[in-house]
Amino acid sequence: MKAKEMDMLHGGLAGKLILFAIPLAFSSILQQLFNSADVAVVGRFAGSAALAAVGSCVALVGIFVNLIVGLSVGPNAALANLIGQGQRERISGMVHTILTFGIALGVVLMGLGFLTARTVLEASGTPESVINEALLYIRIYFIGVPFMTIYNFGAAILRSYGDTKRPMCYLIISGTVNVVLNLIFVIGFGLGVEGVAISTSVSNMLSTAMVLTHLYRKEDEFQFRFHKMCVLWKDLKRILMIGIPAGIQGAIFSVSNVFIQSGINTFGEDAIAGSSLALNFEYFTYDIGSAFAQAAVTFTSQNFGAGNLKRCKKIFWLCLIFGVGFTEILSIIFMIWDDFFVSIYTISDAVAVYGLIRMHHVCSMEGLTATYEVESAALRGLEKSLEPSIITILGTVVFRMIWMATVFKWIPTYEMLMNVYISSWVFTGGLIFIVYVLHMRKLEKEFAEKAA
Repeated sequence: MKAKEMDMLHGGLAGKLILFAIPLAFSSILQQLFNSADVAVVGRFAGSAALAAVGSCVALVGIFVNLIVGLSVGPNAALANLIGQGQRERISGMVHTILTFGIALGVVLMGLGFLTARTVLEASGTPESVINEALLYIRIYFIGVPFMTIYNFGAAILRSYGDTKRPMCYLIISGTVNVVLNLIFVIGFGLGVEGVAISTSVSNMLSTAMVLTHLYRKEDEFQFRFHKMCVLWKDLKRILMIGIPAGIQGAIFSVSNVFIQSGINTFGEDAIAGSSLALNFEYFTYDIGSAFAQAAVTFTSQNFGAGNLKRCKKIFWLCLIFGVGFTEILSIIFMIWDDFFVSIYTISDAVAVYGLIRMHHVCSMEGLTATYEVESAALRGLEKSLEPSIITILGTVVFRMIWMATVFKWIPTYEMLMNVYISSWVFTGGLIFIVYVLHMRKLEKEFAEKAA
């Protein structure tokens, strides 16, 4: 094992899991803060039309971002598994397969975005008055998608051996540059949506350059060289078997939110605004559970590769406890000072009421999201990716559609609409937990038979 790699196979787990997850959670929270700054700059200095244009692209952007982040789970898990197996001679080929595939995928997604942008924006009801600006924004944004894909795949390589601090530093630098460029382009040069889109694309290029430079300078199996770029089909198959279900699961979340948003819209502008502001707090709390899910998939992949099921089970329970616990701690903080946090986003009493209702019905129980996230991640670390994705789709799309058509139709209150979140989280987390227990018992039996 190289000096700068985290030893996930031996020694205590609790401290290492926390050290691994904290930079990931901090990175995600910083991204949310940077995104909020983007919106603030557009709304304050580019006008309401520009803000509406950028806002109309949120759903489309969300689908692509969640797809890319989900797909990057594949490289992380596959590479971590090789490390656990001690097959270091295969690591270089896997690294170059990951980055070659990332480049190709990014170009394909960019082209797909260009081709579908107008259709998706029109289908989502983007007002005619802002659709041209929205198209300008999204097309410039998609220029940066290949770089975003390469960065996420490169960061997955670093995470596979325990390095989560460098990706965090890269995001801090690129996010700061993004905000500064926004101010320069939008305020200094009077650019509207194109200024924001250019800033985002440039920041994606910068983060990609930093992660590739680091991999290029490495002196071990993880070193990257352009002339070694290749696709080893055996490695690509392993990456896709884990990454595709995770990517689809990530993208489908954006689809499920459309159904709930249609219900929120029936309560008027105050409800829409209040729900939107409360959503910010849910993002912050969710990021913590998600960080421990990423820890679960990486640590589990390495230890499963090493054949240590007992340690895999310990990783699962620790990540579940930490994910739920730390998420709920932040949720409680938001609940205690709820009026203060809501007042940051609005001075309207009517909007605040809806925001507080959502906070108390949804954000207060955000720890439940860590259950299905950690459970799904642990299963992916055990090379079982399809089942948790199917269950999550059932829980976040089908279950919520049924709730909207039945429970919400019978009791059409804002509070009952908000209850769909907790109900779907319990449903999803419960089913995936059953799958995890059954699969672990099957693996234990197989390992026992091999040892006999």
